[in-house]
Amino acid sequence: MNNVLDKVIFITGASGGIGKATALSLLNEGAKVFDFSRTHQLADEVSHQNLRSFRGDVSNAADVKAGFAACADAFGTVDILINNAGVGLITPDLSSAEEDLFDQMMDINVRGVFLCNREALRFMKPRRSGHIVTVISMAGQRTNPTAPVYCASKFGARGLSSGLADQVVKEGIRVTDVNPGPTDSNYWGDRNVAREKFLSVEDVARVIVFVLNQPEYIIIREINFDNMKFLAQ
Repeated sequence: MNNVLDKVIFITGASGGIGKATALSLLNEGAKVFDFSRTHQLADEVSHQNLRSFRGDVSNAADVKAGFAACADAFGTVDILINNAGVGLITPDLSSAEEDLFDQMMDINVRGVFLCNREALRFMKPRRSGHIVTVISMAGQRTNPTAPVYCASKFGARGLSSGLADQVVKEGIRVTDVNPGPTDSNYWGDRNVAREKFLSVEDVARVIVFVLNQPEYIIIREINFDNMKFLAQ
């Protein structure tokens, strides 16, 4: 059963990494994909009749509202929201961390999820159906001494998502957290890490598509996964 066939999927941060891999997988599954990204737009790179892009910032309420309106203009509605946009910056010494670093991660990783969820629900609640998926990471469940602020933002997004799931389940709306372990993406920059032991962005995309393709009566509240090579090191 392909539950994403012809569904309208609003995805944030699809200009690269997990978002891009997920968007391409969903297009192959027959979905209509609306990419909301702050930088490069996927539609500039990929030509597909079921793909549209919009340049905007998830932490800006006016941008988010305009993006959802543009999606409705293009495809008629929003069936599924994938909160994928995020930023991760290390803070190995909190005593010297800048406030801007804290604000940036909270604005994108928490406020952005709140704003997009709020706008998506305005489409989903009248129909009493819909699915919100938030890519959070295992950093929302286990802390990291080199990135306490990043972990705080992910714990916050997880709390927001979990509370929303409890709130809207009686309205037929599903909410799922997707929590990958370390993933080979731009997050790591030029740091000396063993990327060969990480998940690939395609691995994460497959899990997201799996979640979305479950029958509508199945709710996956949270799905956690890692590369076995990483755990065994």
